[in-house]
Amino acid sequence: MVRRTLARLDRRQTGVLLAAMTALISGVSVFVNGYGVRAWTEISDPATYTTLKNTGAALILLMAMILVARRRGAGGFDVSQVGEHKVGLVLVAVVGGSIPFVLFFEGLARATSGDAAFIHKTLVIWVAILAVTILRERVGLPHLAALVLLIWGQAAMSGGVGAIAFGSGEWMILLATLLWAVETIVAKRLLASVPSLALGVLRMGGGAVVLVLFGVWRGAFSGLAGVTPEHMVWIAVTAVTLAGYVGTWYAALARAQAVDVTAVLVAGALITGVLETGLRGAELPSAIGVVLIAIGVLLVAVAGWRRPAVA
Repeated sequence: MVRRTLARLDRRQTGVLLAAMTALISGVSVFVNGYGVRAWTEISDPATYTTLKNTGAALILLMAMILVARRRGAGGFDVSQVGEHKVGLVLVAVVGGSIPFVLFFEGLARATSGDAAFIHKTLVIWVAILAVTILRERVGLPHLAALVLLIWGQAAMSGGVGAIAFGSGEWMILLATLLWAVETIVAKRLLASVPSLALGVLRMGGGAVVLVLFGVWRGAFSGLAGVTPEHMVWIAVTAVTLAGYVGTWYAALARAQAVDVTAVLVAGALITGVLETGLRGAELPSAIGVVLIAIGVLLVAVAGWRRPAVA
C-alpha cells in the first residue's frame, strides 16, 4: 500500500516526504548522540567515537546498496564515474563526511543538546543562501516567511539567541554546520548523475578513511582498551541512526530543492525537544517556538509539494 501511494507521487513530492523522515531520524539522532559522545569521553575522545560510528554507518549503507543492487539487478553506480566526479566526491568525503563530524561531536561534548540542535538547524539559512546563488533555486515568499518562522521558533525553543553562551563547543558546531552547508550544495550537483545510496557510501566511507588516518596520526585510538559492551552498543545505535539519516537525506536531496529539504529538516528540533523533555526531564519546549517551527515547516512542505517536478 505504501509503495502504491509513493508511486503516485512525483519526484519532488517524494523528496519532501523523505525529508520529513530525515527530520524524524535527525531529532532522535541528536538526542541519542548527546548520550553516546558523553559515554565515550570516559575512555577516549569524541574523534574516536565519531570515527567508529561513521565507519559503522558506511558499512550499513554499503550493505544497503548491495541489497538494492541485487534486488534491482543493477549495480547502480558506474565506477568509471569516480574519475569524472573525483573533485566533488573528495569534497563530499572531507567537507561532509569527516572534518565536520569531528567538530560537531567535539562541540557536542561541551555544549547542550538543545544549543547544538539550534545551531545545527541554522543550516537552512546557509543552504538557502548558497542554493539561491549557486544552484539558482527558486525561493518565493512562502520560503522567506518560513525561514523567518523557523529561526524565530528555534530561538524561542532555545530560550532566545542570547541564551546561547558561545563557548568553544558552540563555535565548533557552527563551523561544522557551515561545512555541511557547502557539502549540501556539492552533493546536490553530484546527485544529478550519482545514485543517492552510492554517494552516501562514498561520503561516509571516504570520510571514515580520513578520520582513521587522522586518529592514527594523533594517537586517538589508545583508549580503546577500556571499551565495554555498553560503549559498543552506543556505536551500533548511533551508526544505525546516522546511516538512516544519510540515506534518506541524500534520497530527498536528489528529488527536491535543497532549500525545501533543509527547511523540512528543521522539524527534527521538535523531536529532540520532545525527547529532552520526556526522557531527560528538561523543561517543556516553548509552545510559541513549537508552533512557529511547525508553521514554517508546513509552509515549505506545501510549497515544495505543489511546485511542478523538475525533469
